[in-house]
Amino acid sequence: MNFRFAWLALLATSSLGQAQQGTPPSTAPGAAKRTAPAGAFEVNGLAAIVNGRVITKNKVGFMLSPIFAQLAAQFPRRGPEFERQVLEAREKILQELIDREIIISEFKALEKKGANLPDHVVDKEIARQIRSNYNGDETRFQEELKRARMTRDGYRKMTREQLIVQAMRAEHFSDAPPPLPGEIAGEYAEMKDKLRDTTKDKITFHKIFLPRQDSQNPLATPESQLALAEQLATDIKNGSDITELAKKHSRDAFAEEGGFQQDLPRTDLATEFASIIFAGKDGDVLGPLEDPAGFTVVKITRISPGPAPALSEVREMVEERVRTKKSSTAYEKWMASKRRSAVIQRKL
Repeated sequence: MNFRFAWLALLATSSLGQAQQGTPPSTAPGAAKRTAPAGAFEVNGLAAIVNGRVITKNKVGFMLSPIFAQLAAQFPRRGPEFERQVLEAREKILQELIDREIIISEFKALEKKGANLPDHVVDKEIARQIRSNYNGDETRFQEELKRARMTRDGYRKMTREQLIVQAMRAEHFSDAPPPLPGEIAGEYAEMKDKLRDTTKDKITFHKIFLPRQDSQNPLATPESQLALAEQLATDIKNGSDITELAKKHSRDAFAEEGGFQQDLPRTDLATEFASIIFAGKDGDVLGPLEDPAGFTVVKITRISPGPAPALSEVREMVEERVRTKKSSTAYEKWMASKRRSAVIQRKL
């Protein structure tokens, strides 16, 4: 078998370890330091056992953390839809980890025959994840590891396993029909936004920030502030001027300017807020978004995305993605047979 683990890993785009949390500047939406959400998942214990290998709730929780943070910001009142999306995300993560362990079992046998994933490939992928998921901030990455009770070695192992899975999939289904020029162009158009240098993203917007406790209104409560934020968001969507509303209601350093901020770098925003806001489009009204300090309503004026790489720079990656899509049906059948023969004990 021709093992292409090194270059496949270098081309892979991993969804692993996207924990996104930190202490952004006080001028940004979601600027207060966010503590780990309580009740999202149990940190210790077993999530599943696959062929004798343990998947911990800690690992599931670490991967769920950024999704939970974003959903918590989007759903200040929580509710059934919030719970549904959290549980759906947890189930998807657990199934991904179960499938990963099944494939790792196969790779263990191949290691005895010389299969290997070079250390420098794992190092490069971790560096990419820190750049992409933590805005290049090593300190924020270390803080998230600490909150998740995970060591750097543990994270490295998790990343290595994800890359092995991607390489094994490509190796087993390398006979997929070669990508056609139109397929390559279409796939590049679909994925180039995700490949851009997000650390160069900028955004111009107006915002209103309402603290949970308002020193200018002793009668205000978190509940009344949330209700006010919801009403302001509705008013703005119905045509009210956010500039005037921000001057009247906002309680941050930009209130006098009508909450206007121009070309704010993505790296100045709390990562879960950035994920929500940069997924919007010019003219969108978003919120209220919640963090421990209060509630934020945003009206986007302009999003200036960071540069995307040219097709020539990522052609191999794009071609591999096309091959993966073409082989997806065969891959799912293969995985279904592997699941049937594996010994799986689910604890969640």
